Amino acid sequence: MPNLPVRLLRRPWTAAVAALALALSLFAVVPASGSGMASGCRVDYTLNAWSGGYTAEVRITNTGEALSGWRLAWTYGGDQHVTSAWNATVTQTGHSVTAVNTAWNGALPGGGAVGFGLQGTGQSVDSVPTDFTLNGVSCGGDGTSPPTTPPTTPPPTTPPSAECGDAAVCEDFEDQAGPTPSGNWRFTAPDCQGTGTAAVDTAVAHSGTRSLRLDGRAGYCNHAFVAATADLSSIGPVMHVRMWVRHTTALPAAHVTFVSMPDSSQGGRALRIGGQNGALQWNRESDDATLPAQSPVGVGLSRPLPTDTWQCLRFAVDTSAPGLDTWLDDEQVPGLHADGVPTQDVDAQWLSRTTPPRPTALRLGWESYGTGDDTLWFDDVVVGSSPVGC
Repeated sequence: MPNLPVRLLRRPWTAAVAALALALSLFAVVPASGSGMASGCRVDYTLNAWSGGYTAEVRITNTGEALSGWRLAWTYGGDQHVTSAWNATVTQTGHSVTAVNTAWNGALPGGGAVGFGLQGTGQSVDSVPTDFTLNGVSCGGDGTSPPTTPPTTPPPTTPPSAECGDAAVCEDFEDQAGPTPSGNWRFTAPDCQGTGTAAVDTAVAHSGTRSLRLDGRAGYCNHAFVAATADLSSIGPVMHVRMWVRHTTALPAAHVTFVSMPDSSQGGRALRIGGQNGALQWNRESDDATLPAQSPVGVGLSRPLPTDTWQCLRFAVDTSAPGLDTWLDDEQVPGLHADGVPTQDVDAQWLSRTTPPRPTALRLGWESYGTGDDTLWFDDVVVGSSPVGC
């Protein structure tokens, strides 16, 4: 029999706004006018817009002499306003925007390229800048080219429709009748079982009267998860996941996992979200690669998971090309972003494997590899091929 979607949420939602994707590539060769300035540059500006907001991936190609630092400037024609950025320091005054290199990506050799991203708000965000300057020298031009890979950019912040669209999992746990997870959810210990437990909680919930509770225990191979029975192997090309999670103890220095997805591209080994060095991280079971790298700079580009409050965790996994993005309460986490372009202290380990992931199932719980008890709750979980906001 075909796998049936998990029961739908009962709460009314407004319809999500479909993202609009545009791209602009600009090219010009301009004579240098001073030391350290570019004699030519190309800017690929890939815009993904929705009603009230947008993100942009910006890639600079230096066609001139080597630079020891770069400063890209442009002007917005509408009401766009940058609210956050990664891999560059971006400031805006009126319509004028400036992006300056970070400490680790300032060197830009002739023929070299560097990328950064930004997120913003605005009602008229469906246009791209045309007046880029690199270190004060115009990039000019009017050539265009499409993006080369499907973007995995933040979805709109509006909730899903009442029917959750074509989501394979759309669960508020309100149909759980007893204290033990049942129906579309099953307790599992993928590798080995310790003393961790799972239950349906009627005392703590993000919405309604029920949530999924996991009491995780420390100690190597102390695994306790509740798995959705839905088959996720056909969701794509980008798998979008939204959940609300609440936990009681700060993420430890040791490696832990609270979301585990069997991955057919790893022979069934898991693609995992958890923590290390006190911050959120992705981990690939087959080679233990992490995103970000576990360096002080890499960990600093991630975020801790706040305790004793409900947090909205969202991620998008591209199953056809390198692409992985993560948001905590609608703020993109720069250390948990991979787009196939190497980023210092972030994705060196991650890019060592080029085969895109293909998650086939979802497991929520706790997996400890050393120290760290925790009690977690999960609620309002959605998995599908369309973005779902908080």
